[in-house]
Amino acid sequence: MSIVSDAQKAMALLRKALTSRQAVQSVRRTLSARPAPEPKQFRIAVYFADGAVNMYQMRQWYKPLQELSKTHPVVVLARTATGARELLADDALPVAFVPTVKDLERFVASQDIKIVLYVNQNTRNFQMFRYGRRWHVFINHGESDKMYMTTNQYKAYDYAFIAGQAARERLSRVLWNYDLDARTREIGRPQADYYSGTLPYTPDSRTVVLYAPTWEGDRPAAHYGSIHSHGEKIVNALLATGKHRVIYRPHPRSGVVYPAYGEANKRIIAAIEAANAADPTAQHVYDNKPELGWQLAAADVAIVDISAMVYDRLAAGRPLFITRPRDEKAAIDESGYLSDCEWLTVDDASNIVAEVDRVLNDPTSTARLGLWVQHYFGDTSPGAATAAFHGAIDELMQTWQECHDEHLRASGEDDSELDSEDEDEDD
Repeated sequence: MSIVSDAQKAMALLRKALTSRQAVQSVRRTLSARPAPEPKQFRIAVYFADGAVNMYQMRQWYKPLQELSKTHPVVVLARTATGARELLADDALPVAFVPTVKDLERFVASQDIKIVLYVNQNTRNFQMFRYGRRWHVFINHGESDKMYMTTNQYKAYDYAFIAGQAARERLSRVLWNYDLDARTREIGRPQADYYSGTLPYTPDSRTVVLYAPTWEGDRPAAHYGSIHSHGEKIVNALLATGKHRVIYRPHPRSGVVYPAYGEANKRIIAAIEAANAADPTAQHVYDNKPELGWQLAAADVAIVDISAMVYDRLAAGRPLFITRPRDEKAAIDESGYLSDCEWLTVDDASNIVAEVDRVLNDPTSTARLGLWVQHYFGDTSPGAATAAFHGAIDELMQTWQECHDEHLRASGEDDSELDSEDEDEDD
């Protein structure tokens, strides 16, 4: 058995190496056909050390960062070839492919980067932390009450941009000796200002239900995924009514740990295809495209797992259910919205049609939802979060300039000497 296992591992490593090599070649070809960035062109960098599988973390930031680029030019620092290939294909923001520390070093030295933004907690973020005299800012890839949102890694950054009061309270409960007032800025949910897109169906009298489950998780405490426990019951019941339209948007990592989870995902996709074949006017949607926005705004009701999708939808201020994890070991922070949300248990999943009708016609539920929206995101009027995001960036730019000028006065150095310090460091 060990020989077979070793052979399988060797083949997997070989396939991974081949994929990486092909991605590197693709990225190099694409970049060679594009103009090289001008020296000192960029002032903000987004550091992304992940591959293609986690591109959803970057894509949700495209539109806010594109708007920010109009004032402060932004570049994405891509450390992996598969991630860089996806970023270049999307063509949403300028991309620098910096796979080695020396590549990173050379690019940083050539630019005027004052702020570095991070969308996740990849361990390779530490390689970027070596660069002082810049603000390192954690902007995350979504708001949620998962344990990820209170990691002690927040302390590694100069600042963190958080959604609102709920995030502030969450961090204050868990992190010791962390100065929230000094090191966090509330910006709401800028992505919600761009919840738009072309609908892949023709609106009609059907009630539109978004089911957007997360992946199964890699440990019991993170077993939030509902596809295997709730999903088939939910989707099959809604498909059968003739009065509902299902938008099914599973997490791209669904099934990477447990094959049974992936098989349930495939059965749901097949059921949607069969329902559309039987009634083409139904226009149910299996949504595996990168863009996220129109789904959150268009759905009359959303059903999501404990994940950032809870708060992506909450920012839209529309009715939603949260699936209750079947695994009792799943960590649930019920001190916030999850203490008062519309839970959907495994047993409730079979009765989803009645549950959807209830939540759409319950004024008490609607009122409670509005209070939680305010608590998590503050002012959700159009453009308010974007203004807060830009204001936080402008504040840090001003603070950077003040610190920079003070250092020059105290040390007698000039700008060229400051830049040379980065170039002189070892790998």
